Amino acid sequence: LFKLLLYIQKLWSVLPPGVSSATPTEEMNGAGNLMDFLDEPFPDVSTYEDFHTIDWLREKSRDTDRHRKITSKSKESIWELIKSLLDAWSGWVVMLLIGLLSGTLAGVIDLAVDWMTDLKEGVCLSAFWYSHEQCCWTSNETTFDDRDKCPQWQKWAELMTGHTEGAGAYVLNYFLYILWALLFSFLAVSLVRVFAPYACGSGIPEIKTILSGFIIRGYLGKWTLLIKPVTLVLAVSSGLSLGKEGPLVHVACCCGNLFCSLFSKYSKNEAKRREVLSAAAAAGVSVAFGAPIGGVLFSLEEVSYYFPLKTLWRSFFAALVAAFTLRSINPFGNSRLVLFYVEYHTPWYMAELVPFILLGVFGGLWGTLFIRANIAWCRRRKTTQLGKYPVLEVIAVTGITALLAYPNPYTRRSTSELISELFNDCGALESSQLCDYINNPNMSRPVDDIPDRPAGPGVYNALWQLALALIFKIVITIFTFGMKIPSGLFIPSMAVGAIAGRIVGIAVEQIAYHHHDWIIFKNWCRPGADCVTPGLYAMVGAAACLGGVTRMTVSLVVIMFELTGGLEYIVPLMAAAVTSKWVADAFGKEGIYESHIQLNGYPYLDVRDEFTHRTLATDVMRPRRNDPPLAVLTQDSTTVEDVETLIKDTDYNGFPVVVSRESERLIGFVQRRDLTLAIKNARQKQDGVVSSSVVYFTEDAPQLPASNPQPLKLRRILNLSPFTVTDHTPMETVVDIFRKLGLRQCLVTRSGRLLGIITKKDVLRHMAQMMNQDPESIMFN
Repeated sequence: LFKLLLYIQKLWSVLPPGVSSATPTEEMNGAGNLMDFLDEPFPDVSTYEDFHTIDWLREKSRDTDRHRKITSKSKESIWELIKSLLDAWSGWVVMLLIGLLSGTLAGVIDLAVDWMTDLKEGVCLSAFWYSHEQCCWTSNETTFDDRDKCPQWQKWAELMTGHTEGAGAYVLNYFLYILWALLFSFLAVSLVRVFAPYACGSGIPEIKTILSGFIIRGYLGKWTLLIKPVTLVLAVSSGLSLGKEGPLVHVACCCGNLFCSLFSKYSKNEAKRREVLSAAAAAGVSVAFGAPIGGVLFSLEEVSYYFPLKTLWRSFFAALVAAFTLRSINPFGNSRLVLFYVEYHTPWYMAELVPFILLGVFGGLWGTLFIRANIAWCRRRKTTQLGKYPVLEVIAVTGITALLAYPNPYTRRSTSELISELFNDCGALESSQLCDYINNPNMSRPVDDIPDRPAGPGVYNALWQLALALIFKIVITIFTFGMKIPSGLFIPSMAVGAIAGRIVGIAVEQIAYHHHDWIIFKNWCRPGADCVTPGLYAMVGAAACLGGVTRMTVSLVVIMFELTGGLEYIVPLMAAAVTSKWVADAFGKEGIYESHIQLNGYPYLDVRDEFTHRTLATDVMRPRRNDPPLAVLTQDSTTVEDVETLIKDTDYNGFPVVVSRESERLIGFVQRRDLTLAIKNARQKQDGVVSSSVVYFTEDAPQLPASNPQPLKLRRILNLSPFTVTDHTPMETVVDIFRKLGLRQCLVTRSGRLLGIITKKDVLRHMAQMMNQDPESIMFN
C-alpha cells in the first residue's frame, strides 16, 4: 500500500519522495516536521466502509500508477523483470485456481445431491453412499427392462418391515420421505442462521450489486464459502422447489474472492477485484449448466457492470478450466457436463414456430406473475412478524412441499431428473410413461427414426400428472425463492416451462398424427413419419420461462443449445426467448434479480434503465431549499477539533474543500474515512498535534510562530480533481456519467463556486421518484 500511495503522490504533482517540502525558515519554526502521510504508511487508507460504494476512478488511477511503477522498475534488474512477469501472470493464475476449485465443488455438490435425494426413498445395502442409479447399475442382477429395480436397493418400508407393496408400506415410505425432507431443510436453515447468514438465497442480486461497486463485507467471505455448498446440498435434497445453479455462481465468486486475497494486485484494489469476480461468475454458470460459452455470456449480459476485453479472455479461461474439472469428476456418469443432455434427430418445421412463440408468450406471462407474486411475498416477509421466524417458515414450506409432492411421481423426483425426462426424445429403449405409445406391428423403422404414433393410456395419465405438477410448481416456487436457505431459480423456472412445453408438444404431435391431411400438416407430416419432437417443445418452453423470469436473451439461447448439443434448434430458442422478453417487458422492465435489488434497497444503477425526464442537476443536488448549508472544510482555517466535530455530527462519506466559506471556490474533495484515519494516525505518531492544530490542505504551510500548535498537513489525502457538473446540467447527462464512470458523488458548481453535491443515492432516489416509486426504498449509499 505504501508503494502504491507513493505513486499517487506523483499523480498529484507533488515533490518526489525524499525531498522535503519545507523551506529552511519553516524548519527553524517547526513546520518542517510536518508528517507527510504518504511517506509513512498507515493502515486502511483508501479503503471503504461496509455498505458503501467504491470510487471506480480512484481505483483505476491507483492501478495505473502501480502498473507504471512496475514497468519502470522492470528495466532496472532481472529480478524486477521477473517480478513484473509474475504480476502480469497473476491474473491467469487466479483464473486457474478459481476454475479448479469451483469445478471441484460443483462436482462434489452434484454427487452429494444425487445421493441425498435418493436417501429420502431408500438406501443401497451394498454401499450406502451409492445413489439409486449407481446401486442398481453396479449390481449383476439388474435387467434392462427393470433397470430401476435391484435387490441391493431397498426402500425404507422394505428394509424395516420386509413389505414392498400395500397401504402400510406406502404410508411408511410417505412418512419417512417427509421426515427426511424436514431434517435436511432444518439443518440447512440452522447452519445458515448460526454460521453464515449471507449464505441464503440465490446470491445473484447481491453479486450484481457488488460488481457494480458496492461493498458487502463477508458476503464473499470464507464462512460463506464453507457453509453455502453444504447447505445447498441439504436444501436441494430436501425436495424444495429450488435449484443449485444460481447459488453456484455465488460459490464461484466466493472462490474468486478467496484467491484475490493471495495477490496484492487484487486484494488492495476493489476495481481489479471485481474483474476477477466477473470471471468467477462465468465459471459458476459454466459448472452449473455445463455451458462454458454460455457462462461467459451470462457474466457479460446479466451480472457484470464493468467488463473490459481482458476480463472476457480471462472469463473464458476460468469457464474452460471449471468445465474441464467438472468433466473429469463426471458426476452424472454419462461423460457429459449436465444431467439433461439430449440429442434430437428430427428437424423442426416453419409451422412449428407458432407453438414455439405461444410458449414464449406463456414464459413471459409466467415470469411477470412470478416476479410480482414473489416480491409481494418477500415484502410481506420483511415487514411482518413472518420475517422473525425463518426456521419455522422453512420447515412449514418444506412440509407442505413434501406432503404434496410425494403422491405425484413427477414432483417426487428431483427437479433436474424431471427436466431430463421431459427433454428426452422417445426412443425404442425408453420406459417412461411419456413414451407409452401404441405401436403398429406392421411398421419397422430404425431406432433413431421412430414414427409418430397414437398416444397410449400411459401418455394420457402422464399428461394429467404433469398438469398437476405444473400448478404445484408455479405456486410453491413463489413461496420458496427468498427463504433463508440457498435457493436458485434457474431449475424451477425451467421445470415450469419444460412441463408446459411437453404438454404442448404431445398435443401438437397427436393433432398432427390424427389430422395429417390438414393443410398445415400436409407438407411435413406424412403417415409413418416422425415429424414432431415433444422433447424439443419442452426445451423451448424451459428457455421461455427462464427468460421471462430473468430477462436473459443471448446467454440463455447459448446455454440451452450447449445443453442439447444441437445448433439446429437455435431459431426456435431465439423466437421463444425474444417473445418471452417482449411479453414480460410489457408488464415491467425489471427481472427477478433487479426486483430483489430494489426490494433490498441496494444502490444499483442499472445500465439498461432509461432516464427521459426533464430535470436539472440543481433539482437533485443537496442541500435543498430549507436544508442547512453544505458541510465543507476550508483549505487553511479549520482546526483538528473542527474536523473531528464535523465527522462526529454528520454521517457524510466525504467533504468538499473550499478556499474559504465566503468565496466557496472549490479546491477538492476528501473522503471521510481517509480524514478520520489520517487524524488518528497523526495524533499517535506526530508530536505536537492537538485539537487546536490547524489543518492545511495546501501544498505549503505558512510560517507560524514557535508558540503556535504544530499544524497538520493533509494535502496528500485530498482529491484535487473531483468530478463536477454545473447546476444546469441535464439529469439525463448526470445519470449517464454516474453509470459509465462509476462515481460515488459529483459536485455541483457555478463559475467555480460550490453549490451542492449529488451522490449515487440521490440519483437513485430521484429516478425512483420520477417513476412514482418510494424514494426511501434506497437504503444504502
